Amino acid sequence: MTAMNLDRLRALAEKSDLNDQALQAYLDSGVAHGGDKREHVAPYAGISSFLRAPLQDGFAGLDIAMLGVPFDLAVTNRPGARFGPQQVRELSVLAAGPKNHATGVIPGTLARFADCGDVPIASTYNLEQATQEIEDYYQMVADAGVMPLSVGGDHSISYPILKAIGRDAPAGLIHIDAHADTGGPFNGSRFHHGGPFRNAVLAGVLDPERTVQIGIRGRAEPHWDFSYDSGMRVIHIEEFYQMGLDNVLAEARSIVGTGPTYISFDVDSIDPAFTPGTGTPEIGGLLPREVQALIRGLQGLNLIGADVVEVSPPYDRSGNTALVAATILWELLCILSFAASEKKR
Repeated sequence: MTAMNLDRLRALAEKSDLNDQALQAYLDSGVAHGGDKREHVAPYAGISSFLRAPLQDGFAGLDIAMLGVPFDLAVTNRPGARFGPQQVRELSVLAAGPKNHATGVIPGTLARFADCGDVPIASTYNLEQATQEIEDYYQMVADAGVMPLSVGGDHSISYPILKAIGRDAPAGLIHIDAHADTGGPFNGSRFHHGGPFRNAVLAGVLDPERTVQIGIRGRAEPHWDFSYDSGMRVIHIEEFYQMGLDNVLAEARSIVGTGPTYISFDVDSIDPAFTPGTGTPEIGGLLPREVQALIRGLQGLNLIGADVVEVSPPYDRSGNTALVAATILWELLCILSFAASEKKR
C-alpha cells in the first residue's frame, strides 16, 4: 500500500456524508428518526415506540398509524399475546430503518407514520364486547383515511380490523400463517383466534376468492374446510417449497389483483426454532428470511393495511420472537409506505 493510497483511505474514513445521496438528503432534512451514522448511538435509551417512530395522539396528517392491540382473550390454549405490543416496541429499536437495504425504500420519504399507541379495550372480561370495541376504534382509523399497521395480540383482532377497513369494499388478503384461521365456533364462541377470516367473509368484508393463505400446516387442518369451500387459495408449507418463492408470489399477486388488499402475518408461520414465543407453535415452518422476501415481493399491490400477531413474550425470554416480529413489521412499513405514496399520485 502506497502512502498516497493510505492518505486517501484515511480521508475517506473521516468523511461525514453517506454514499447514498437520497438517504443523506432524508437525514439532512431533520425528520429522520435514527440511522444517521453521525448521530449519538443509544438505542437503549428513551421511550420505546414501534420502529422508533414518533409518538402521536390521533391520526391527523398521517398516512400510516402503527397501533398496538394488547388482547388475548380469544386464544385456544396458551395466553400471553396481550404482552406482544409492549415487547415488540422494545425490540423494534433493533429493526428500525431508515432504509430497506434490499429494496432501497426509505419509508420516511414516502409516507407520514407514527406510533399512535394502543387500542383502548375496556371489556377485558367480555370477548364479544372487546371485539366490538376494537372494531369501533378501527372505524375511527378508517374515517381518518389512515392505513393501520397493527401489532397484536392474538389473531382474532384481524376480524374487527377488517370489518372497519373492508366496510366499503371487501378486501383481498395475503395471509401468512401456520393455520388458516377459518374455523367455526369453538366452545360456544365464534370470536376466537382460529376463526377471524371465516367471520370476515361471512360479514361481507373479506373476499375469499381474493384470499391467499401461505405456510399452512399441522394437526388443525380439519378445521379449515371453510377455506376450501369458500374459494380461498391455500398453499401448504410443502407446496410452498415445491412451487418456490417466485411462483408463490406470482400466484398471490394474480389472485389479489389490483383490488384493496390486507396482509396478515402470524409469527407461528415461522418455524418455532426462530419464534418460540407464540401460543400455537407448529414445527416445519418458514424461515424468517423467506417471510422477508415474501413481503418484499408484495410491494406495488393496492394495500390498505397489515398486522403482525401472536407474539407471546412469556414463552420466549430471549425476546427473539419479538425481534423477528419487529423486523417483519419494518418490512410491512416499507411496502405500506410505498403503497401510500402511490395513492397520492
